[in-house]
Amino acid sequence: MGIEGTAHTFGFGLVDIQGDNIFDFSHQFVPPTGGIHPREAAEHHSNVAPELLEKALKKLRELNGHIVAVGFSMGPGLGPCLRVAATIARALSLRFNVPLYGVHHGVAHIEIGKKLSGARDPLVLLVSGGHTMIVALENHYYRVFGETLDISIGNLIDMFMRYAGYPSPAGHICERLARETDEIVDLPYVVKGTDLSFSGILTKAKILLREGVPLPVICNSLQEVAFSMLTEVTERALAHTRKKELLIVGGVAQNKRLRSMLEYIAQEHDARFLSINRFNGDNAAMIAWLTSLYYRYGKPISVEESLVRPLWRIDNVYVPW
Repeated sequence: MGIEGTAHTFGFGLVDIQGDNIFDFSHQFVPPTGGIHPREAAEHHSNVAPELLEKALKKLRELNGHIVAVGFSMGPGLGPCLRVAATIARALSLRFNVPLYGVHHGVAHIEIGKKLSGARDPLVLLVSGGHTMIVALENHYYRVFGETLDISIGNLIDMFMRYAGYPSPAGHICERLARETDEIVDLPYVVKGTDLSFSGILTKAKILLREGVPLPVICNSLQEVAFSMLTEVTERALAHTRKKELLIVGGVAQNKRLRSMLEYIAQEHDARFLSINRFNGDNAAMIAWLTSLYYRYGKPISVEESLVRPLWRIDNVYVPW
C-alpha cells in the first residue's frame, strides 16, 4: 500500500508485488480561487482519508489479498500535507504489523513511468508542479543533468493561469487555449547549459495579459517558448549520455505539444521516446509501486526515522535496485 500526500492530491494505492495489478484511490484538492494553501490542502487530505482508505481496503478484500508493506511520500512537498500522509502510514504500519517505507515523490513518478512504458535505462525528463529536471540512474543515484533554477514548469503554467483567473492545477486549460491560435509573441528564453529559468516568462506573460494580448496567444507563446527550452536542454543531455531511451514523466508529461517536441529529438538521436497515458499526475499508485520495489530491494524505516522531508532532493536518494 502506498499513500500520496505531497500537495493537492491525497490517496491510497495498491499493487501486487510484481506490479501486474495496480489500483489508485485518490482525490484532488481544487481550491475555489488562487493557489494551494498548505493548511487547507492538509485539511482536505484529513477529511477524505477515511473514505479513500475504506475503498482501498474493500478492493483488498475483493482480491483476497493482504498488506505486506506500507509506504508514503516522505518528500518533497508541502509540510502539512506530507505530515498527514506520514501519520496515517505510521498508524497503518503498526496496525498491520508490516514494514514502513518513506519514499521520494519524484522517484515514484520515474519508476511508475519505467514500469508502464517498459523503459530499462532511460534519460528521464521529470516535469510537474514540484519538479523540472533531467535525470538518469547511475551508480544507484538519479544523477541530475539539468534542472530549473527557479520555478518548475508546472508552477509556471499554474501561476500564470491563476493570474488569468483559473484555479490550480490548470495545465489542461492552458493547453486547450493554446490550440486556439498559431500566433506567438516574444517571451524570455533563458537556458544556461542544461539548466533553465522560467521566472522571466511568468513576469512577461503577466505584463502582456495586462496590456490586452489575448489569453490564447499568451498560452501558446508560453508553451512554445518554455517547451522549446525544455527540449533544448533535454537534447543536450541526450547527446551527452547517449541514452537510447527518452522517458517523460510527471503531470506536465500529459501535454501533447511537449511530447511531440521530445519525440522529434529522440528520433534525431536514434532513441526511443517513451511516455505513459495514466498515472502521470500525482497519484498513490506510483507510491505503492515504489514501495513494492523497496520491499524487495531496500530496507524499511522505523517510526522514529519517518520524519517528512519537504526539500528532499532526488539526487540524495539511494536507489538499491
